[in-house]
Amino acid sequence: MKYTSFIITGPTASGKSDFAHQLALRVNGTIINCDSVQIYRGIETISASPFCDKDIKDSQIEGIPYKLFSILPLSEQLSVADYLDLAHKEYIQAIKNNRIPIFVGGSGYYINVLINGISPIPEPSPENRIKARTLIKQDIESVKKILSNTDIPTDPQRLSRALEVFLETGKPLTYWQSKERIGAISPTPYKILINPDKEVLLPRISSRVEQMFSGNALKEAKYILDNNLNESRAIGATQLCNMLRGEITKEEAIDNWVIKTN
Repeated sequence: MKYTSFIITGPTASGKSDFAHQLALRVNGTIINCDSVQIYRGIETISASPFCDKDIKDSQIEGIPYKLFSILPLSEQLSVADYLDLAHKEYIQAIKNNRIPIFVGGSGYYINVLINGISPIPEPSPENRIKARTLIKQDIESVKKILSNTDIPTDPQRLSRALEVFLETGKPLTYWQSKERIGAISPTPYKILINPDKEVLLPRISSRVEQMFSGNALKEAKYILDNNLNESRAIGATQLCNMLRGEITKEEAIDNWVIKTN
């Protein structure tokens, strides 16, 4: 049976990226990122990007096109709707080029919208986005009052999303999420889960964190600190930034990074 596209996912260090690349070589594929961390540039090592030791400008590895990797600065925020729009464009372009789209990553929200589509939530204006972020930074209690009759997310990014939608429409995010979903990839990509046992994953994670630390991870963390960027984008960045600020030791940074990843 021939498939028109694939989604390959799995936990950290499962080997999904290598599997996707080998598949792309076999079926003339294009790799499309669906990892919410690898979409940011400047943290290729910390995010375990396929480009952690390669030139991202080429956007190819062994002749395989790689799309939506390292396309955003850490200062920007990407909504799930924005991601789905970008993914659709790369999906269509891959097909036009007679290549098989292969989505690979571990971000559940991105994978969910590729398969099931997204609620038709109106896009907030730049003014309301800025207002939402400012309110969250300055007065979190007032934000909770504004969203008093809705489920209040604890994650800052989701909280910001809920607030900006409410400011834009006067309706809670749950109202829009109850609407019929649109925009799913059709036909549904063939789904592959790479899921090794814990006994395999845990040593791999420890080894990979050590390798990252010995690579460019510290340089990337220093860049984050020097430019006052969001260190919470990726597991590892926060731990390394804490170490560089002198709050924890090298050993604690590595241990915390491994534990958080696990």
